[in-house]
Amino acid sequence: MKLRHERRKREQGRKSSNWIITFSDLITLILVFFILLFSMSQIDLNKFKAAVGSFQDRADGNSAAELKKEDAGDQTAEKTAKSQDDLLKKINDYIKKNKLSSLIAAKRDERGVILVLQEAVLFDSGKADLKDQAHPLLHKIAVLLKSVSNPIRVEGHTDSRPISTYRFPSNWELSAARASTVIGYFTSKEKLNSSRFLAIGYADTKPVKDNRTESHMKENRRVEIVIAKQ
Repeated sequence: MKLRHERRKREQGRKSSNWIITFSDLITLILVFFILLFSMSQIDLNKFKAAVGSFQDRADGNSAAELKKEDAGDQTAEKTAKSQDDLLKKINDYIKKNKLSSLIAAKRDERGVILVLQEAVLFDSGKADLKDQAHPLLHKIAVLLKSVSNPIRVEGHTDSRPISTYRFPSNWELSAARASTVIGYFTSKEKLNSSRFLAIGYADTKPVKDNRTESHMKENRRVEIVIAKQ
């Protein structure tokens, strides 16, 4: 009886101490879990720092490229502006030297350098055939155009009064025909390369004055020779 009682007591003692083993295993697992989390957090932090550094390098590279591109664009714009200023000065000197100030006005805008010729210098009212006295003027302009290689746009403009003839049903046809006539002179008589030219008829859509008076309408009836930017 005594031996049986002692054996039962030892078995109960072993059973009562089993929770300590389970608890120790649990603590060990929790410790391992937190060690893994800590290790992973350290690795992610390093990766994050590396990724941020990589993006920063790329951003800095892109910023430098953009700045370089902007600087190149600014330099090109400055170079173009200076070239246009020099060309305008050259043309004004040519106009003055050849006593053409009463026949030609020169200016510069976003299109390039423009020679403005009034209708009366080139054409009779409502017509697109050159006057005989227009040829010497256009010849001097052709000499000037031969000294540059820029593309040339010839633009015809009318006033707001309507026209309706067999040849010119509206101001659109008249303005385009006048621009084409001027180009025809340059290419056939002066042998300028036709690939440099573009004829445009604007009719009365781009007036310089309001068309309310005869003097204003006279200014609107014009041909503009645009020496375009290169």
